[in-house]
Amino acid sequence: MPPNGDPNKKFQYALNLGLAGIAGQVGFVALLIVAVALGAGLWVDRLLNVRPLFMILFLIGSVPITIFIMIRLALGAVSKIKPVLPPRETTEQTKKEEDSSE
Repeated sequence: MPPNGDPNKKFQYALNLGLAGIAGQVGFVALLIVAVALGAGLWVDRLLNVRPLFMILFLIGSVPITIFIMIRLALGAVSKIKPVLPPRETTEQTKKEEDSSE
């Protein structure tokens, strides 16, 4: 549930939701790539009657592909983020803080 009052908390809440969305997307794609590599490896092994060979090769080969795609997805998501500064405090609050620090 989003916070109601403080604008800084709303900003942090929105930022956290965006980061969670990026992490979820990247994690899902990584899982999908590994599952496809596992399935393809098992299928080729069954086709050629060489049980663990291609499964292991495809799983090892999926690691650099997964890392590359994860980086591309993360960079693409970060490039779409528009920089927004959190709401500034009112000038009265700032003046009070400056007066109390002196």
